[in-house]
Amino acid sequence: MRKFLFWAVVLATGAVYATMVLWSLPKIAAMAGGLPPFDLRPLGYSVAEARALLAALDDPARDFYREVQHRLDLFFPGLLALSLSLSFLRLAPRRWALALSAVVIAAAGFDYAENAAVAGLLSAPDLTDAAILMASRFTLLKSVLVTVAMVALSVLLAGAGWRRWTERHAGEGKRDAR
Repeated sequence: MRKFLFWAVVLATGAVYATMVLWSLPKIAAMAGGLPPFDLRPLGYSVAEARALLAALDDPARDFYREVQHRLDLFFPGLLALSLSLSFLRLAPRRWALALSAVVIAAAGFDYAENAAVAGLLSAPDLTDAAILMASRFTLLKSVLVTVAMVALSVLLAGAGWRRWTERHAGEGKRDAR
């Protein structure tokens, strides 16, 4: 049952991510004349870049961003944090798994803060530079923490693969020695 739940969470995470990356975010970019949405700017954005994107989004595009993209992104950070935390618990010693889980939970928190800040940018009649820069900082912090988590997951998966490979080949060597 645990294995089923793990894979259900991983598949749900992948489905929401694929929906955003293949549909909602490209649609926002198209509605903005090709400018990437805030979510696709992992290094953050300048005040000028944010103002250019906001100027390119008409009311229907802003509504789509708030109502469709942000609804999808309501689920994604939590699902990603859960998927990665469960993966870390399966692949790493408990202490490391808990530390890495704290990283992905913080990343999810920054992602939710980013979503709230971007919703404010999309709705604010009088946009301040400080509001834009705060949203950009949340984006950058989320991106850095997710990158740390993904690198850690890659290392853990490579280690698990290496162990499996060496165990399999060690067994073959014993059989060949007979």
